[in-house]
Amino acid sequence: MKKTNDNASLWSPLVNGLDPYVPGEQPATEGLIKLNTNESPYPPSPQALAAIADAAGDKLRLYPDPESSRLKATIADYFAVESENVFVGNGSDEVLAHAFNAFFRQDKPILFPDLTYSFYPVYCQLYNIDYQLTPLNADFEIDIADYKVPNGGIIFPNPNAPTAIGLVRQSIIDLLEANPDSVVIVDEAYIDYAQRSNAEITADSVASVVDLVQQYNNLLVVHTLSKSRAFAGMRIGYAIGHPHLIDGLQRVKNSFNSYPVDRLAEIAAIASFQDESYFQSTKDKVIASRQLLVDGLEALNFDCLPSSANFVLVTQNNLNAKQLAEQLREHKIIVRYFATPRIAEFIRITIGTEEQNQQLLAVVSDLLSNNVKI
Repeated sequence: MKKTNDNASLWSPLVNGLDPYVPGEQPATEGLIKLNTNESPYPPSPQALAAIADAAGDKLRLYPDPESSRLKATIADYFAVESENVFVGNGSDEVLAHAFNAFFRQDKPILFPDLTYSFYPVYCQLYNIDYQLTPLNADFEIDIADYKVPNGGIIFPNPNAPTAIGLVRQSIIDLLEANPDSVVIVDEAYIDYAQRSNAEITADSVASVVDLVQQYNNLLVVHTLSKSRAFAGMRIGYAIGHPHLIDGLQRVKNSFNSYPVDRLAEIAAIASFQDESYFQSTKDKVIASRQLLVDGLEALNFDCLPSSANFVLVTQNNLNAKQLAEQLREHKIIVRYFATPRIAEFIRITIGTEEQNQQLLAVVSDLLSNNVKI
């Protein structure tokens, strides 16, 4: 059989031109403090784990419900919407990918921040979608005024990533009012960490805008169970929006994969939503730990961007960020460094357990006091 000299010659032109997303490291080494991929420091709900164990039986030989009807009903009940307002998928990344395909292949460029979730430009490349980067302001905030221009759609995380800065509800309302003919996707992967469970929600709060889907038919809100519900290893995501947006997602999904959510994932997700006390308690622990970590870092002369997420983006004028990340790794602590303009002197630190956070602070303090060259 004749062999080609270059295996890449078998690729389509599209694949040859792709610049894929690079996920955070999932190290095989044991004993590391892993503060690099914004996973929950706490395990999933015990009720959810028990439900998985009970369901791991003979029925796994059968395909799951292609519509995940029970999970949709559970999510709809939780957020006081209807099942027709809910779409579920294999992690929020898949939900977002379908949304780009369903809504953003337009004549005008879509808009998203210049510093944001780096999968967005990858989707644009994959689906041949024109886009325009909209710079964050000098304080690394999204300025709604910059999005009041002709566009083919708008997407941003709230809180944003990797900055962790949140946008208040009134600003999102203003954005929706200014863009009635564009689909606006608010990626709320980290929204549960914006406020404690007993906090009052006002127009000036950084809080979910799921309730606004009843008022704005161009709003799609995307959530994941990977963060605050501790199921990063299970791959469950969903979107909430007007039924006509959900219908668009269904058309794309059923042209791609009829069974995106497996039996165990659906059962785990349902049980997680039913264990509200565990969800609220672990969320509040992370929020409290975040403040303690920020206080500790600021005592070491770090500047911390205001965080509404389960991570902080920090810098220190006397330290080289890349070298600091390398030094922390030598002490078995992994954080995330981005060689990206504007944040090349920052590191992103996931909020860990209180013990993990204190160990990080102790190592950084030792590095500074020992005048380690970083």
